[in-house]
Amino acid sequence: MSWALILAISLIVFCNRYLFLEPRIHLKLPHVIQRMLHYSAPCLLTAISAPVIFYDAEQFRPILSNAYLYAALATSAFYLMTKHLLYSAILGFISFYLLYYWVFAH
Repeated sequence: MSWALILAISLIVFCNRYLFLEPRIHLKLPHVIQRMLHYSAPCLLTAISAPVIFYDAEQFRPILSNAYLYAALATSAFYLMTKHLLYSAILGFISFYLLYYWVFAH
């Protein structure tokens, strides 16, 4: 996935969330739509990260040697334990690099 596409999708999500959820902007949406907008970032993140985790240049990554999958699972576990997104992301990056370079690269 190209960097331009990732940045464009990020900009669209940011604008949507900012316009509709910022309290200083007097644009009121029904409560149901506001609740749905809270799920837009996780849904988009899943749609972007799933191909990265499971595919490598249009080829399925083997499950047993997939550092991306194990790091994603570790990041999810870190979040369930800490309930803090920034700490979980940092621990997830560290776990990915440890797995990728020290375990699966050899």
